[in-house]
Amino acid sequence: MPQRAMSWLERLSLSAYGLLMRGLQPLLRRKLQRRGQQEPGYLQQIPQRFGVYDSAALAPGCVWVHAVSLGETRAAGLLIDALRQRLPGMRLLLTHSTATGWAQGQSLLQPGDVQAWLPWDTPEATRRFLQHHRPRCGILMETEVWPSLVQACQEQAVPLVLVNARLNDKSLRSAQRLAWLSGPAYRGLTGVLAQSEADAERLRALGARVDAVLGNLKFDVQPQPQALSRAQQWRAQWTQGGQSRPVLMLASTREGEEALWLDALASNPARWQAFADAGVLWLLVPRHPQRFDEVNQLLQAKACSVFRRSALPVDGAWPAAACDAQVWLGDSLGEMPQYFHAADMAFLGGSFMPLGGQNLIEAAAFGCPIIMGSHTFNFAEASAQAEAAGAAKRVADMDGALDQALAWLNDRAALARAQQAGLDMVAQGRGSADRYAQSIASAVNGHD
Repeated sequence: MPQRAMSWLERLSLSAYGLLMRGLQPLLRRKLQRRGQQEPGYLQQIPQRFGVYDSAALAPGCVWVHAVSLGETRAAGLLIDALRQRLPGMRLLLTHSTATGWAQGQSLLQPGDVQAWLPWDTPEATRRFLQHHRPRCGILMETEVWPSLVQACQEQAVPLVLVNARLNDKSLRSAQRLAWLSGPAYRGLTGVLAQSEADAERLRALGARVDAVLGNLKFDVQPQPQALSRAQQWRAQWTQGGQSRPVLMLASTREGEEALWLDALASNPARWQAFADAGVLWLLVPRHPQRFDEVNQLLQAKACSVFRRSALPVDGAWPAAACDAQVWLGDSLGEMPQYFHAADMAFLGGSFMPLGGQNLIEAAAFGCPIIMGSHTFNFAEASAQAEAAGAAKRVADMDGALDQALAWLNDRAALARAQQAGLDMVAQGRGSADRYAQSIASAVNGHD
C-alpha cells in the first residue's frame, strides 16, 4: 500500500521539530557530561551522538539493529542469534542510546560487527549516520520511532522495521496529541511486527502498517546454567543458625520505591518482626546504576545493615558482613539472571509508583514469582498473562506487597506453584525469536 503523502502541516511540523532538536544539542552535551560522572560509558564516542565518525564503517550491507537500553538489548540478543541462523555471514551494526545498553550489547558482537551510538534525532545527524554505515535495513526494537530518523531512512531507501513492537494506551494518547509529527513517523516505517493484537491495534491507529503479530521476544530467554550455579553458591552462604535464609528481591526499583518499602516496613513493627524472625535477606537491585550510591546512603540512614554486591571478593572466604547483612545491594550490571535465580520471590520495580513497571518475563523464566503493584502499563500484556497464570500476584500498594510476601513465606506449597506457573508460562510463549527472524530475513532477501 503506498504511503499517504505528508500534509503541509506535517511538513511544517517536521521542519520545526528539526529546528528544535538542533537547538537542544548543547543541552544534550551537558547532560552527557553529567551522566558520565556516574556512568563513564556516556563519555565514550560523544561525536557519534551528532553523526560524526572517526573510524571506518563496515562494508555496505550490514544489518542495523537499534536497542535503546538494557532491556531492549537483551531482547535484541535473542533476535540477533536467530537472525545469524537465517542470514549466514551477517554483519551487524548495533546501536544504543544508554550506557547500560552499550555494555550489554558488547556481548552480542562477533568479529566484523560494529557498535555505535544512535545519533541525536536531527536531519543532519541521522543523514550522516546512514551515509557512514550504509545498512541494508534497519530494525528498531520495541518503541524507538524517531521522526527525523524515519525520514532519513525514506530518503536513502533504507527499509526500517519496528520489531517486538509495543505501544501502551498512555503512549498512544501522547502520540495522537502530536499526530502532525507522529503520523509521518509511524506511516514512514516499512513495516511493524507487533507483540500482541492490542499493540497492533494501537499502532495501526497511528497509521503504522502492521505486517504480523508474532508474540513477545522476551519469552525466548534461555536458561542460564552458570547464573544458576553461582546463585546456588550464594544461597549456600546465606544461612542463619544453619538454615537457609529466605531471599526477597526488590527488582529494578525506581526512585522513590525504596523509601516506600522502608516506610511500609517501619509502619508495622509486627510485620517487620515476622520478616526478622524468618531470617529474611532483602536483595535490592535498583534499575539505574547512577542510583547505586544514593540507595546505599538511604539504607544506611535507616540503620539497615547493608552489603554491596560490588564488595564481594572474587575468590576466597566471604566476609561476615556478606553473610549476615539485612540487605544486599545489587550494584552490578548483567547479573539479573543470577539475582532472580537466587531469590524466592521479587517485588516488581516501577509498579509501585506510576512508572509503568518493568519486564517480568525474565523473573518467571528463572522461577522467581512476582509481586507487582498497580502500575504495569508498560508491560500490560505480560503482566496480565503472568497474573492469570498464577506466576504473579497484583497488590494495591507496598503494604499489600509485604503481606503477600509473608503469605508466600508461610505457604511454601503456594510459592512452589507460583514458581512452576512462571516456568510453564515462559515455556508456552517461546518461539517468537525464530518467527521474527524468518519475517525479517525474508524482507531483507527480498530487498537484495
